[in-house]
Amino acid sequence: MKYFPLLLIAYLTFSCEQENKKKNSENTEQKVIFTGYKKLKFSPRQYVVYKTPSPIVIDGMANEESWQQVPFTKKFVDIEGDTKPSPQYDTRAKILWNDNYLYIFAELYESHIWANLKKRDTIIYYDNDFEVFIDPDGDTHGYYEYEVNALNTVWDLLLIKPYRDGGPPINNWDINGLKSAVMVYGTLNNSSDTDDKWTIEIAFPLSVLNEFNSGDKPADKVQWRINFSRVEWEMKIMNGKYVKKTDPETGKPLPEHNWVWSPQEVVNMHQPETWGFIQFSENAPGTKNVKFIYNNDEDVKWELRSIYYAQKAYIHSTGKWADNINELRKTGLDVDDLKYFKKLETTSSLFEATASGKNSKFAWHIDNTGRVWKTTRQK
Repeated sequence: MKYFPLLLIAYLTFSCEQENKKKNSENTEQKVIFTGYKKLKFSPRQYVVYKTPSPIVIDGMANEESWQQVPFTKKFVDIEGDTKPSPQYDTRAKILWNDNYLYIFAELYESHIWANLKKRDTIIYYDNDFEVFIDPDGDTHGYYEYEVNALNTVWDLLLIKPYRDGGPPINNWDINGLKSAVMVYGTLNNSSDTDDKWTIEIAFPLSVLNEFNSGDKPADKVQWRINFSRVEWEMKIMNGKYVKKTDPETGKPLPEHNWVWSPQEVVNMHQPETWGFIQFSENAPGTKNVKFIYNNDEDVKWELRSIYYAQKAYIHSTGKWADNINELRKTGLDVDDLKYFKKLETTSSLFEATASGKNSKFAWHIDNTGRVWKTTRQK
């Protein structure tokens, strides 16, 4: 587990409203909240994805032998990590792949299963939901978000970059060829009994996921960034109906719970650098126990992220980017602790920082938009 001091200058809180009944889109209202310093754990969870040799039928049940041969992820935790109480209900997932699809199966335990939204691309997290976030090349830009409720109503969207860096979300984008199915173990929208769980099975076409992938396509040992989230609202039963609990002072619904596979440390799923890792394996399920291989360049990228946050804090307070790394000491960045930093280049409107590991063949870069990329290191 690694710790790096990052200045979180902003939690981008946003409220999504429908512009009209014909066209649903995300109208993002952003607030900058200066939060001070916080040591973030860099300990993304990891999962090895085995290649299924046989077809997967998307029926919400995951009965195929390949599914039976692969483990579940660790149980989901609160989005802020171990500083918060454990979730009330268990959630876990499995992942498979083949040449055409990335398969995900999720299991969500719940004593009262409900869902209201039936129209595709509505804001699904207004219901309890399951969410998938995928950044194939790990640059934190050009990533995918998928949400589904217990009615199997889907919201899929493409993020050009995180909201903190200006977004925007593209709601009219659809995952062509997507397959999904939900199985409810109980009765949906029936408050008179107690339910067990609901399960979700999804097939994401790799042809679509590779559209914004400037890195490696799925193959043995290739790694992608991914995270899962579950939104859970506080509910009560009134006149036989499920109703969200409200704050008696404001009359608004109580904040939802966010339970995730890999903890974000902050209440913000749109922080791709803290998502988990998946590693593809060409081995079939049950044939070999493949170990996850940590890439030490991730430490270099994480250090660059600390410089990015410090620069955001610096421009917030001074109105300009720091043109010398030592200037960032004013933000609290421990410059003496930087192990990989090489140079910082700045203009009046942008910056670029470069870093490289001692034994790495790559130089890594981050700019003012938060995007990370690599170039071949010059000898």
